[in-house]
Amino acid sequence: MTPGFVARCLQAFLTLLLCAEAFGAGPPPLRINLDDFDAMKKVVLLPNNQHLAYIDMGNPQGPPVVLIHGYTDNSRDWVPLIPYLSRKFRLIVVDIRGHGRSDKPECCYTRIDFAYDIKLLLDALHIARADVVGHSLGSMITQVLAEEWPERVRKVVLVSSTAGPRAGSPPRKPAFDYAAEIRKLKEPIDPDSPFMIAWWDSPRPVNPDFIRRQRRDAANIPLGVWLAVLDQGANSADLQRGLPKLKAPALLIWGSDDPIMEEEVRQTLREALPAATVKVFDGLGHNPFWEDPQAVADVINKFVDGP
Repeated sequence: MTPGFVARCLQAFLTLLLCAEAFGAGPPPLRINLDDFDAMKKVVLLPNNQHLAYIDMGNPQGPPVVLIHGYTDNSRDWVPLIPYLSRKFRLIVVDIRGHGRSDKPECCYTRIDFAYDIKLLLDALHIARADVVGHSLGSMITQVLAEEWPERVRKVVLVSSTAGPRAGSPPRKPAFDYAAEIRKLKEPIDPDSPFMIAWWDSPRPVNPDFIRRQRRDAANIPLGVWLAVLDQGANSADLQRGLPKLKAPALLIWGSDDPIMEEEVRQTLREALPAATVKVFDGLGHNPFWEDPQAVADVINKFVDGP
């Protein structure tokens, strides 16, 4: 083996590493220990007799920012993003009802039920007004919270959100028909089934331990809750009706390769909120803040800190 051959091999290896870094081949590192994060969780009994789990972290004197996760997620959803958010913020990171360590009642899972829980949590924490960041189902809950209790919401950040299908448009099958697959699930739910792996997939790599924990926790949600949320909370057909009441400044964030919130249902939200700031991250999917948390946090920080 000649020195020239070794040098060429080394150069090729370094080139591969640089290409992998340039194209994001490796997942962004997690800067929060997952066990430590889970151990921070508290549970409060709300006046509607629901136990809601949450984490209160960051600057206790700072402006409150509520983070509301999506369908079948939990507060850990935000772990990749949190280290990049402004240290000024007091972060209230919630497990919505039916998810994480919050109660999982037989009913009720409409968006107004979810939003009312958040309003009562703000009451319990003596927070008069907050900025609210919601992802997917959490963004729909954020919309309802801002529509029904506008005095409690300063700004909204809607990640992977929608105003639902255009009124009168014929139903069309999405690229990823997750609803049909969910209706096929049987208990016990297998966290490592092909559907669950696809449900938690992203165009760019995400920390595998984080994803395994998310799948495991989602599999522990009763199937009846999966179905109730799908039918009552995640159905976006009537979202447009309430959006004229949403007056809070809004930031809309999507990944261009989101297979769930496709362009047609993004456009209805842009039209409903024409004054909103819009950011689309090229090549990212339904969970852009997992795939490029630094870039997503930069946009959120600028919007929330701005006038």
